[in-house]
Amino acid sequence: MASGLAGCQTTASQPKRRKGARYMGDFAADPIPNLRVGFIGTGARGSGHVAQMLMMEGVEVVGICDTDAAAAAGSAKRCVDAGRKAPGVYDQGEHDFLRMLDEVPMDAVLVATPWRWHAPMGVAAMERGVHAFLEVPMAPTLDELWQLVDTSEQTGKHCMMMENVCYGREELMFLNMVRQGVLGELTYGEGAYIHDLRSQMHEDYSEGLWRVDHHTRRNGNLYPTHGLGPIAQYMGCERGLDRFERLVSFSSPALGRALQAKRDFPADHPRNQATYICGDMNMSLIKTQRGRTILVQHDTTSPRPYTRLNMISGTLGTLAGFPTRVALDPEGKGAHGWLENEALEPIYERYEHPLYQRVGEEARKAGGHGGMDFIMLWRIAYCLRNGLPLDQNVYEGAAWSAVSPLSEASVAADGMPQVFPDFTRGQWVSTQHLQVIGA
Repeated sequence: MASGLAGCQTTASQPKRRKGARYMGDFAADPIPNLRVGFIGTGARGSGHVAQMLMMEGVEVVGICDTDAAAAAGSAKRCVDAGRKAPGVYDQGEHDFLRMLDEVPMDAVLVATPWRWHAPMGVAAMERGVHAFLEVPMAPTLDELWQLVDTSEQTGKHCMMMENVCYGREELMFLNMVRQGVLGELTYGEGAYIHDLRSQMHEDYSEGLWRVDHHTRRNGNLYPTHGLGPIAQYMGCERGLDRFERLVSFSSPALGRALQAKRDFPADHPRNQATYICGDMNMSLIKTQRGRTILVQHDTTSPRPYTRLNMISGTLGTLAGFPTRVALDPEGKGAHGWLENEALEPIYERYEHPLYQRVGEEARKAGGHGGMDFIMLWRIAYCLRNGLPLDQNVYEGAAWSAVSPLSEASVAADGMPQVFPDFTRGQWVSTQHLQVIGA
C-alpha cells in the first residue's frame, strides 16, 4: 500500500533500476543522418507507415516482416516502385522478426502488430541495439510495461509508443495555447476512445482476428491512449509538471457484442459461443499528484458517433474537441458560449502550432488520419536524424498504457482505487516537459 493513499491497492511491485541502467526521460541518441528503418507488421496500419516513411528525406526502408507473405511482399514492392532499394523480406512465421533483427542492420524498427507482441518485439529490438517504436497501447500488462522501461534504460535505446493523436492539428494547437498560459492553471481534462467497432465481429482477417477476443477476456479500458495522451501532454504528466497518481474505474454491463452476435450470426457460430465480458462503456477517473482529475472513456460497442472528447479546462478557459470549440474567460467575466466554426479562425491564426505550420500541408496531402500519422513519423525521423529527444518518452507510453491493466483491476475490485507505478522511479520531477517545438 502506498504511503498516504489509505485504501488504495497496488497491482505490481516497483522494481529497482538495473545496475548500469540510465534514466531515459530527456534522452537524445547520437544523430543518425541516414536512418535505416525496419517494419514488423505491414497490414493496414503498418503498410501505411511504410508508404509515409518512403516520402521522407534521409530514411531508408531496409526490412519488412509480416506473417502474411502477401502483405510483406506488397510493402516491399512499394519500396521498389518508389525507386528505392528492395528491403529484406521476412515472412516465415511469428518469430521471423528475430531473424530480421539479427540479419538486417537497422537503426529503428516500427511495430504494428497485435498488442500481445508489442513488448516481446520491442525488447528484442532494443537488446539488438535498435530503437523501438510501438503501436498503441505500448503493452497490455504492467509486467510488460516494466520490461520495456527496464530494457530501454539498460540498452540506452529509445522506446516510444506511437501515439499519433498527439500530432493532430487540434491537439497541437491546444498544446500551444496551454503552454502560452491561455487557460491559466489547468484543473481537469477529458479523453475518450468512442468508436463503434462492431464491424470487426465480421472480420476473419486483420484486427478482427484478434481484437474482438480481448472483449471475451478483459473488462476495463482496452484502448486508453488516443484520448488520454494529449491531455497528459497538456498537463505535463510524467514530465516535470505532474504525474498520474491513482485511478478508479467502472464498466457498464457487457451487452452490445452478444446482441450483435445473436443478430448477425447463426446460433452455432463461434461469435455466439463466446462470452463477452468487457463492459460496453468503461469510465475511469485519474487523479494526478497535483490533484487534477482526468476522465477517460472507452466504448467500441455502442452505436455512438466517434469522439475522443479532447477537453482541457483551466482557471481562464476551456478547450474541447469534436467539434473544435474554445471558451475563454481571461477577465473573469464568465464564458457562457463557445467560439466555434468560423469564429475560430482568429484562434488558428494566433495559436497554430509551429510544427503544423511547417509540415501540415504536406501531411494533409500524405493523409493518414487527417495528416497526424505523417507528422508523427516525420517528427520521429527528424529527431533521430538530428540527435534530439523524442516528443514521447518510454515512461509516458508506459503510464498512458497502464490505464488498461489498472482499470481492469479496479473494475474487478468494484471500483477500488489503483495506484500508478512510477515508471520514472521519482525522476519525472527533473524531466523537461514537452515544449512547443518549431521543427
